[in-house]
Amino acid sequence: MFLRIYTPLLLLFFCYNLKAQENLSVFSIPAELKEHANAVVRFSAINVDIYSRKSMKVSEKKVITFFNETGFESAGFQEYFSDSEKIKSLQAVIYNAAGSVIKKIKKKDFKMYSVSQGAGITDNKVLYLDYTPVQYPFTVVYESEVETINTAFISPWIPVEGLFTSVEKSEYTITYDPGLGFRYKKYNTDGITITTEEQEGQLKLTCENVPAIKSEAYTPYSSIMPKVMFSLTSIHLEGVDGEFSDWASFGSWYYNNLLVGTDELPDETKVKIKELVGAETDRLKKARIVYKYVQDKTRYVSIQLGIGGWRPMQAKDVDRLGYGDCKALSNYTRALLKEVGVESYCTVIYGDTGKRDITDDFVSMQGNHMILAIPNNDEMIWLECTSQVVPFAFQGNFTDDRMALVIRPEKGELMRTHVYKKEENTQFLKGKYILSDDGKITGDLTIISKGIQYNNKYQLEGRSQDDLDKIYKSSYFSNINNLKLNKIQLSNNRKDAEFTEELELEANSYASLSGQRLIFAINAFNQNDNVPQRYRKRYNPFEILRGYSDSDEVVITLPEGYTIEAMPNPVDVKEKFGEYKAECNLVEGNKLIYKRTLVINKGMYEKSDYDLYRQFREKISRNDNAKVVLLKQ
Repeated sequence: MFLRIYTPLLLLFFCYNLKAQENLSVFSIPAELKEHANAVVRFSAINVDIYSRKSMKVSEKKVITFFNETGFESAGFQEYFSDSEKIKSLQAVIYNAAGSVIKKIKKKDFKMYSVSQGAGITDNKVLYLDYTPVQYPFTVVYESEVETINTAFISPWIPVEGLFTSVEKSEYTITYDPGLGFRYKKYNTDGITITTEEQEGQLKLTCENVPAIKSEAYTPYSSIMPKVMFSLTSIHLEGVDGEFSDWASFGSWYYNNLLVGTDELPDETKVKIKELVGAETDRLKKARIVYKYVQDKTRYVSIQLGIGGWRPMQAKDVDRLGYGDCKALSNYTRALLKEVGVESYCTVIYGDTGKRDITDDFVSMQGNHMILAIPNNDEMIWLECTSQVVPFAFQGNFTDDRMALVIRPEKGELMRTHVYKKEENTQFLKGKYILSDDGKITGDLTIISKGIQYNNKYQLEGRSQDDLDKIYKSSYFSNINNLKLNKIQLSNNRKDAEFTEELELEANSYASLSGQRLIFAINAFNQNDNVPQRYRKRYNPFEILRGYSDSDEVVITLPEGYTIEAMPNPVDVKEKFGEYKAECNLVEGNKLIYKRTLVINKGMYEKSDYDLYRQFREKISRNDNAKVVLLKQ
């Protein structure tokens, strides 16, 4: 009787496991999901249970097949934990291509490291999967369960986890107390089908059979990658409750719960900063003095201890210690400005060279950085308080042109940071070089950079001569073989955010000898060979993040005894993406004057325009390398 009852169950269990193993076989993956894929998400299930404003559990199961090292390196099998975030369970099982188990990894086998590394202080730690693949392809089944008291952050659902990753099935289920004010919003989901099952207290989202997204140059992935964001009206953050439903109330909560009471300064510091400002009455001039004081006195250290990940250190502690993170240094600067009668506001932002906006139509905890805003008539002066070298009111490409949340005492307000126009992002080059009859050039030039082009250059200041030599040879003048730099003199005008380079150089065999002819590229100092990759078929729109303008004028002295057999014709190319002009003219018998202008326009462009843009860049590259041919008389 015992055997009669249980034998069918054992057979069923065996068949189930066999079926499961067959399902994990690489050969069962649909062919269309393997195309362009470094990895395939066979199955992903995230379950978020919000029991109260102070209790949330996140359970996750991922089944991912990896075809190569690139796919596995971007997988990110890891979990953070701290005093307020506990890892309740964690495991991984590795399967070979046929779907057979080759390794089981328990929680105790995961490696741990502290996030406190370099310029950072935090109580966060990480458990991560430390596995070296024996061969590809293979499959990882990863399961985790994490509990936290913080409900301020609910991770978004990003069904397509990265480029070159396809999805067989992904689902996200969130269960919540309706009294907490749950809300969600979908973004960039037109290209995939998402099944939504919703009832009071629960939401389930599912998508299936999403092909891999290829990497394409200039693609604004934040604008095309599908995601769903979640938030609560009633939240808890490291011992602090919060209530907000729009950006105005969020800002008010942030100010009154995380900023109030943090701007107290020692009496001696109050006296000192007032003495430094003296009788100055101009608000911005006073702010410049305070900003320099902060730069001279403090340094940046990341601090992520509990609520310190969101609330600034006390200003008096920054004053005493001489360091702080972005929040602490911004708040310290705010406290000093307040002492000399200059109003300013802490501002939450995404710091990223790729430009990332705070999502204006969905209120939630966002941002990874803090700067300071000083109202100045109808605009804001933005201060980056973590750097000892960034000029006053200069943002650069880390915080420019993006939506940021200004935290005023009475409310929060979304504002766009400074947009550097192409007329501001300039580089002016003026120089000359002498060409000898053996092909050698000897020359000098001066380059003045402003705006974002200043941002690309000012960090050269303070580098050793050896480093500068390598940088100029490998980057700026990589087109010149046998280059020797005889002089590198740099000048950083921080007041006007203007960087000047004065260079003297020489190079043997710049021009090539061919019988009685000397052949050389007339544009020696500023060749642009940036030609975007060609695609048989373009799938995505493309974006030029920042516009800029270059203007060059170079005088070339030709060797005696040579006449010009050929030289480039004038070029004038105008497209929606920008403008390129170049011309050279013979003057004084043996001198050429070469003039060149390149203007690039920022903007979002349709995928159908990509080939035209590529042709535009090809014309620039080709004409920047245009040759002059000299014939010996």
